[in-house]
Amino acid sequence: MKLRRAMHALWLAVVPVVAAAILSIATPAQAATLTEITNFGTNPGNLRMYLYVPNNVAARPGLLVANHYCTGNGPAFYSGSQFAQLADQYGFIVIYPSVTASDACFDVASTATLTHNGGGDSLSIVSMVKYVQQNYGSDPNRTYATGVSSGAMMTNVLLGAYPDVFKAGSAFAGVPFGCFAGPTKWNSTCSQGQLIKTAQQWGDLVRNAYPGYTGARPRMQLWHGVNDETLNYNNFGEEIKQWTNVNGLSQTPTSTDTPASGQTRTRYANSSGQVLVEAYSLANTSHNLPVNAAAAVAFFGLNTTSSPSPSASPSRSASPSPSASPSASPSPSPSGNPNPGGCTAVFSATSVWQTGYVGNVRVTAGSGGIRGWRVTLTLPSGASVVNSWNGVFAGTSGTVQVTNMAYNGQLGAGAFTDFGYQANSTSPTATVSCTAL
Repeated sequence: MKLRRAMHALWLAVVPVVAAAILSIATPAQAATLTEITNFGTNPGNLRMYLYVPNNVAARPGLLVANHYCTGNGPAFYSGSQFAQLADQYGFIVIYPSVTASDACFDVASTATLTHNGGGDSLSIVSMVKYVQQNYGSDPNRTYATGVSSGAMMTNVLLGAYPDVFKAGSAFAGVPFGCFAGPTKWNSTCSQGQLIKTAQQWGDLVRNAYPGYTGARPRMQLWHGVNDETLNYNNFGEEIKQWTNVNGLSQTPTSTDTPASGQTRTRYANSSGQVLVEAYSLANTSHNLPVNAAAAVAFFGLNTTSSPSPSASPSRSASPSPSASPSASPSPSPSGNPNPGGCTAVFSATSVWQTGYVGNVRVTAGSGGIRGWRVTLTLPSGASVVNSWNGVFAGTSGTVQVTNMAYNGQLGAGAFTDFGYQANSTSPTATVSCTAL
């Protein structure tokens, strides 16, 4: 009963953001469809495999494994997240593994799943990856994993047990590799943030998952809410310890900044300046954190329609520079009048609870394309922004001016980008207008 309550809490904490996000995602014209693949190979975890291949799939596409939250499933995560929409833009393929166990939570605890080629859910997912590589020609050097909550924990497991398969991961509200290890699926000591180890000890757990492996280790992007009530915020620090140690880095960040209101980002780079670990701490945010799919895709380097050439592949291990757009296809700078078509902005509430909401604003360029944008965002009385992403916010209440980041200002004709925010308010509304810069 205790396990069931814990798993239910894990589901309740994440499903509003993921499920409600369906409201804000427009279905592309003649969009590809999600397809179930059976007989994909060794499947000790008895998982189901759902595959999304966009109509404009690249000739040598990247591959992303998107792992769902507890009690969710692959189709729900497909519908409730933006990864398929981004795949339509950039031509990569997405696998949505789906748990069939009654709790619908990934196995991140058994010795089998935590061991390279040991079995469990992790091996089932690797079988899915190999199936796509063999049947769709995906690029083994552009294979990545992401996930939310239980899916974030599985992302840690995949990168730890299969560093030869996954090149990077992005974990939204997870725990370190091996933190849930034990005879049952749920580990209260870990979930409550009471399992504390040294960086070396955490790193050894990963290294012991695949003894003798000497190749490159995956890059990791981490996201965690300071007020996480389900997987305590302490786990964020333990993840940073683990992945900096695995990658041979100091725990002291090489850079710290605030990319958006309420966010503190620390980056950990090697001697060549490549960012191997990137961590986002989200103030005033619970386990129900916003999932910034565009930032994850940019971190992977999937925000391009072509595979890197062999000579360019080393630079792919670096975090994308700010000039790389995570959520809109860039086009050449418009000639003549830079903004003949102007821009439009549309607001939607993607998650609502009693005392707050997550808002999403889509900015779309007019017929002539734009080089930058500014959105006037008018919040309801008493509302205040406590967290934001993909835009530069001036102000936190009343009328707020939001301008583009360095990477998402230039949009071709009809292209779009999104920014979002979390607000404390009992009224999930806002009015928006857009000005092209």
